[in-house]
Amino acid sequence: MIYRIDVRTTPLARGGEAAVDPLGEAIRQQIKEFSPAVGAIETSRIFLIDTAAPREQVQRVATELLADPIVEWADLVLEPPADTGRSRIEIHLKPGVMDPVAASTEMAVRDMGLDVNEVRTGRSYVICDRVDESELKHIAGRVLANGVIESVHLKPFIPKEFEHGHENRFELRRVPIRDLTEPQLAKLSREGHLFLSIPEMKAIQDYFRQQDREPTDIELETIAQTWSEHCVHKTLKSAVEIEVQDETGKVIGRRRYGNLIRDTIFLSTMELMEKARRQGGTKARSEGEGKEAPIDSRSTSSLSASSDPACLRAFVPSCLPPDFCLSVFKDNAGVIAFDEMDAVCFKVETHNHPSAIEPYGGAATGIGGCIRDVLGTGLAARPVANTNVFAVAFPDAGSSIRNPQSKIRNLPNGVIHPKRILQQVVAGVRDYGNRMGIPTVNGAVYFDDRYIGNPLVFAGCVGIIPRDKITKESKVGDAIVVMGGRTGRDGIHGATFSSAELTDTHADEFSHAVQIGNAITQKKMADVILQARDRGLFSAITDLGAGGLSSAIGEMGEKVGASVKLETVPLKYAGLRYDEIWISEAQERMALSVPQEHVAELLELAASEDVEATVIGTFGTEKQELILSHRGTEVGRMSMHFLHKGIPMPTRKAVVVERSRSTGFQPVPSMEEHGLKARATSETKNQLLTLLSHPNIASKHWIIRQYDHEVQGGSVIKPLLGPEQIGPSDAAVVRPKLSSMRGVAIACGLAPHVTDPYDMAIAAIDEAVRNAVCVGADPDQIAILDNFCWPSVDDERTMGTLVRACEACRDAALAYGIPFISGKDSLHNQFTNSETGEVVRIPNTLLISAIGVIDDVRRCVTMDLKNHNSCIVLVSAKDAGDLSILSKTHRIVAGAIRAGYVTAAHDVSDGGVPVALAEMCIASGLGVICGEDFFTSPDAFDERPGRYLLELSDPGRAEVLRASCADVADVLDLGLVQHLRKLTVTGENERVLEIGLDELTATWRGTLDW
Repeated sequence: MIYRIDVRTTPLARGGEAAVDPLGEAIRQQIKEFSPAVGAIETSRIFLIDTAAPREQVQRVATELLADPIVEWADLVLEPPADTGRSRIEIHLKPGVMDPVAASTEMAVRDMGLDVNEVRTGRSYVICDRVDESELKHIAGRVLANGVIESVHLKPFIPKEFEHGHENRFELRRVPIRDLTEPQLAKLSREGHLFLSIPEMKAIQDYFRQQDREPTDIELETIAQTWSEHCVHKTLKSAVEIEVQDETGKVIGRRRYGNLIRDTIFLSTMELMEKARRQGGTKARSEGEGKEAPIDSRSTSSLSASSDPACLRAFVPSCLPPDFCLSVFKDNAGVIAFDEMDAVCFKVETHNHPSAIEPYGGAATGIGGCIRDVLGTGLAARPVANTNVFAVAFPDAGSSIRNPQSKIRNLPNGVIHPKRILQQVVAGVRDYGNRMGIPTVNGAVYFDDRYIGNPLVFAGCVGIIPRDKITKESKVGDAIVVMGGRTGRDGIHGATFSSAELTDTHADEFSHAVQIGNAITQKKMADVILQARDRGLFSAITDLGAGGLSSAIGEMGEKVGASVKLETVPLKYAGLRYDEIWISEAQERMALSVPQEHVAELLELAASEDVEATVIGTFGTEKQELILSHRGTEVGRMSMHFLHKGIPMPTRKAVVVERSRSTGFQPVPSMEEHGLKARATSETKNQLLTLLSHPNIASKHWIIRQYDHEVQGGSVIKPLLGPEQIGPSDAAVVRPKLSSMRGVAIACGLAPHVTDPYDMAIAAIDEAVRNAVCVGADPDQIAILDNFCWPSVDDERTMGTLVRACEACRDAALAYGIPFISGKDSLHNQFTNSETGEVVRIPNTLLISAIGVIDDVRRCVTMDLKNHNSCIVLVSAKDAGDLSILSKTHRIVAGAIRAGYVTAAHDVSDGGVPVALAEMCIASGLGVICGEDFFTSPDAFDERPGRYLLELSDPGRAEVLRASCADVADVLDLGLVQHLRKLTVTGENERVLEIGLDELTATWRGTLDW
C-alpha cells in the first residue's frame, strides 16, 4: 500500500495562526510579477511510502522521522481532502528521475525497522483562494516545475501503485551504413543524435566496409561519444587556414596552424616549462622563501615590512620554478607543485546545455562532475574547494518591471525565465557542494541578454594529491570496477547533445539527457576512493562523465584494450537496453583499474562504507580492442586505435580582422555600456550609484550566503570581507593542509563586454591575475585555466575570433610567465527559435581561472581598508596594450604586498576607480577623502587592465613604490582614509561631493537582494 504523508510548518513556528508561510510568501512574491491577484500560499513536503507496514508504524515514521516536532506537523493522508474553495498545485518527479531525498528517507525508514518497498517525494502549494486552472498551469510552469523532470497535478496525488520499468527483450540491432549516400549519412547523424560531420560519418562507413559488416547500435553510439566535440575538442585541435584582413576587408596576409590549441596555448606552456628547466627556476627570493611554513615555526616579526625598494624589483623577472607544472593537458585536471610532498590540481568544466533544460540538475551535476574530475586525477586527489561562474540574461528580462538594460520583452518559446535559471543553478551548486562538505569559495555572475536561451554554467574544483600519486596506468589483466551510483536512463546522449545548437524543442527532444545528482552517494564514494588510494588498491581511475562507461572505459583501455560484460553493471531499475547501459551518464560513478590481487579488498572496503562496487570486465585484449557483450552475446567489437585515432581532423577556414592597435587597449567601459559619460562633478554621484546598482557590479551576497565557506576549516580569505563581512573579495585563499601555513589563491576573470576577441582574452587573463595578486599570490607561482564558450564557429569570421582569442592566450602566457595547465571548450552556444528562425548567439566568452601557491598565508592581504589616515594610491600600467609592461606591473605590486607595504589591495575592473574605491569603503566601513581632478576625469571610469588600488602601511612607501615602478606604471596619490563614514571628493577650497557609506552600501546591495 502507498501511504501519503504531508509535512508543513506549524502556525506557531510562523508566529501564530495569522502569520504567513515564509516559503509560500517567497513564492507568491515571484508569482505576483505576472499574476498579482494570487493570495497567500501554504507549502508542504510530500512523502509517498510504499510499504506493507500497518498504519500505526507509518504514523510513527511521520512524527518521529519526517517532521521536526518543534516547528512542523505531519498529516497521514489516505483520501484526497475535501474541496474547500482553495487551489492546489502539486509537483512530483517523473518515474525514473533521481530523487536523493527519497533515497535517504528510504534508508532511514529501514533503519527504524520497517520493511519499505520504495519512497517518492513531492511538493504541495495550496493557494488560499480559487484560481483558474489555466492560470495554475501557467504558475506551475513559470515558477514551480520543470516539465522535463517533473509532473504537475492540480489535485492531491495518491497513486495506487508506482510506475516501474520492465525488462526489455534482448535484441541485437545493427545500423545499415555501408551503402548510405551523404544526405542519408547526414540524416542518420542528426536523427540518431550522433551530431557527427559528413567526413566523420564517411570515416565510420569506411571502417565498417573494411570490417565487412554493419555496425551495431552500440558501436555507432560509442564512436559518437568518443568523437563528440565535448570529449575530443576537435575544433580547437583542428588545422586552421587564416585569411587576415584589415578593417576595410582587404586581404593583408595569411597564416596557418596545424593544430590551433597545440600551436598557441599548449605551445606557450611548453615554452615556459622548458625555460624553467633551462634556468633552473632561479629567481631572487628572500632567505627561506618557498620552503614549508609550519604553523608555529615563524614569529610575526619576520613578516614585517621591508624598507628596501630593491625587494620590489626582485619580482620583475619571470620564471617558473622548474618543477612547478607536474601534469598539464593530459589528465582530468591540471596539476602544479604545492610543497615537497603534495601537489594541487584544478579543473573547471561547463554544463551549459543541461542547465538550459533543467538548471538545478544541470548545475548540480556540473559541479558534481568537476569534483569527480579531481577525484579522477592521477590516483585520486582530495577536493578542497569549489568555484562557480554563471552567465545569464538579466533577471527581469521579459518582466513588466524591467531593468533598462534588458532588451527582451517576451521570452522565446521553450526558454526558462532567466531569474529562475539563476536561482536554480545557484541552488544546484549550493546543495551539491554543501552536502559533500566542500567549501564554495570563489565565483562570479555576468548578465547579458544574449545568454537568454543558452545560459553558461562554469563549475570548478581544486584538489590536493600526493606527488607520488600523480601518474596512473591501466594494466593488462586489471579488473574493471565501477563504483558509486547505479546506472539509469538519465544522461543519455549528454555528450553529443552538448555538441548541438539549442532550439525551443530541445526540452522535449533531449529530456533523456537531463541528469539529477545525489551528493551523499558521491561523498561516500569519495571517502572510499581516497582510502583505497592510500592502500594502493588500484592502478588507474577516472570518472564516468560525458559518455558514461563508453568514454571512461574507452579512455582507460586505449593502450591495452578492454572487455566488458554489460549485464553486470548495477542498474537503478529494469528496462535499460545494453546500449543505454553503456552510454548513460548517470551520476556519481567512477571506473577503476584494479589488480586482481586487490579486488577482494577493494570490494570489502566499499561494502564497509555502504558504497556499491562491481567488477564489470577486464583490461587487456589480444588486439587492443574494445569488446562488449550482453548476456553471452557479443554486441560490440572495435579497434581502440580507430576509436581514438580514426577521427578525421578537419582543416577549418578563418577570417581574422586585424584592427589598428596604435591606440592601445580599448575595452568598453561599463559606464559607456550603460549610456553614461564622464560628466561634471555634480553628476558624478549619480554615475557612481548607477554603476554600483548595475547587476554586473552589484553585490552577489544573495548567492554567496547560500554557500558553505567554512567547511574543512581551511578558508583563509572568503568571498565576503570586512568587519561586517559584506565586502567583495578579489580572490579566495584556502589552506589545503591545516598543518601548514602554505595556501592557494583561487581567482577568475571574465570580460564578454569587450568586443575585440584579442582584447577580451587579455582582459580576462589580466583580471584573473590581478585578483590573485591582490590577495598575495606571486605571479611566478600562478597557473591559469581557459574555458572557451563560443557560438557556432561554422562562420569563418566567428572562427577567426576564436583564433584571435587563442593567440591572445598564448601571447599573455608567454609575456606574464604564467602557464595554462588545463582547459575546456563549449561551442555551438546559441539558441534558435524554430518558429521565427531567430538566432540568439551568446557573446564570445572566455573564463580564465587562476590558482596561485602562497608560501605563507599570513602575508595575504584583503581589499577592505584598515587604518585611519593611511594613504591610497592608484597603480596603473603606463601602456595597457603592452603585455610586458602589464607583467612587470603585476610583479611590482606582488612584491609590494610580499614586502609588507600594502594593507589593502583591490583590482580596478568593472566601473573603474570610483567603483573600486566605493567597494573598499563598503567593505571596511571607513570613508575616503580624495581630490576631484582624477575622480571626475574620463580615466577614472576606465576599465583597462593593469590597475590596482593599494592602501599603504606608511605614506612614505608611496615614493618607494613610485621609484620602483619607473617606466612601468604610474603611481598616483588618490586620497586618504578618513574617520567619517563618507566618500568625499574635494576641490581646491571646498568639498564638491559627499556620499555616505550607508547610501553606497544600500545601493550596491539592493539590486540582487532577493
